[in-house]
Amino acid sequence: MASRPIVPQQARGEAVGGGNKQMKKNAAGEGRNRRALGDIGNLVTLRGAEGKPQPQISRPLTRSFCAQLLANAQAAAAAENKKNVCVNVDKAAAPVLLDGAVVGKKAAVPKPAQKKVVMKPKATEVIEISPNAEDEVKDKKQEKEKQEKVNNKKEGEGSSKKKAPTLTAVLTARSKAACGITKKPKEEIVDIDAADAGNDLAGVEYVEDIYKFYKSVENESRPTDYIHLQTDMNEKMRAILVDWLVDVHLKFELSPETLYLAINIVDRFLSVKIVPRRELQLVGMGSMLMASKYEEIWAPEVNDLVCIADRAYTHQQILVMEKTILGKLEWTLTVPTHYVFLVRFLKASIPDEKKIENMVFFLAELGLMQYETIMFCPSMVAASAVYAARCTLSLKPAWTDTLKHHTGYSEAQLMDCAKLLVYFHSKAAENRLQAVHRKYSSTIRGAVALLKPAQSLMSPDAVKSTA
Repeated sequence: MASRPIVPQQARGEAVGGGNKQMKKNAAGEGRNRRALGDIGNLVTLRGAEGKPQPQISRPLTRSFCAQLLANAQAAAAAENKKNVCVNVDKAAAPVLLDGAVVGKKAAVPKPAQKKVVMKPKATEVIEISPNAEDEVKDKKQEKEKQEKVNNKKEGEGSSKKKAPTLTAVLTARSKAACGITKKPKEEIVDIDAADAGNDLAGVEYVEDIYKFYKSVENESRPTDYIHLQTDMNEKMRAILVDWLVDVHLKFELSPETLYLAINIVDRFLSVKIVPRRELQLVGMGSMLMASKYEEIWAPEVNDLVCIADRAYTHQQILVMEKTILGKLEWTLTVPTHYVFLVRFLKASIPDEKKIENMVFFLAELGLMQYETIMFCPSMVAASAVYAARCTLSLKPAWTDTLKHHTGYSEAQLMDCAKLLVYFHSKAAENRLQAVHRKYSSTIRGAVALLKPAQSLMSPDAVKSTA
């Protein structure tokens, strides 16, 4: 609806007030000539209380009237363009009666058709423009789809070119097929420390770094080939000394770490000093004493060693030899021995059985007693003992990806040392030095020394000699 301007309340009140007074005075005679109320905004001549005419209120153009003018102007322009008869705007206005009083010339009420023309000019424009916009969007979409098809086609061609086998790959595949080599599926490397995640003593966060350090420094504490430097001893005498140390270790019920460290000290000392034959056993006693002090909670006393050696050496001689060995080795006793690697590699072997553990330690101690294994580093001897034990117990596969990952050795790299350990196993029963064989022939250690050696790792000559 069209809005009306608000008449000031003061003027309206005066007009109305004056009208009311006049109406009260002339209520009887002038009832029939009563004019329309002046406070509704009509253009009428109002008189005040004194009978003087009040100034007429000017009423601005209403919204509907402006709309009608705009509609007539647009209709006239359209008629002129079409060469039609122009519509007279003045005729559209007509006098309007309000409650029987003439108000004046007012704009005609707009027709519904004209209202549609006035109120929806923009909608007409949208209808004309939107099809073009939709066409543009459709065109862009079609172009994008075409471009994607072209790109997919190019990618398909590129991938087909990449997948095309080269001549080298074809020849390699044919060679493997001719040799009977098949591509085996890659095994999964087992996390051997997952079970010890909650054990603080296991040191799961540091164990990998610790063994990387052991592998990097094992050659620094490794004894050299010294037997040709010793003028008063040979390989057999060394084997006799180690066999006696195994008996002493078993007699005192010491930990395995003590035995491996004691033999390591003996070999390192003999690598830097020439020892006469009469002092060779004394070197073994001093080495066992130092290893016991380093590894054991309750180490044996010096007098115990004097008694077990049948008093061949005095108390003072043992202490002097201990001091001499420490000086030559520069007090370096923290070294990665065979036992350090044996424990880790046994854990990577997965089958947690006492039988395979006893077999591994049996083969490792046989290797300690023989001088031939000194040419191999401790980690290789330990890995070879695990491999030979698995072959002896017919565990399949003999070497897994988990073992390869943790040991750092492939099956081919361990073959020479493993064959040597299996050969020692085949000769252990008939050897004069029976300390290791007797130790692992007991039922407490599963009698693993009585098992047949691994035939797959024995040479033909060794098989004939054991038959």
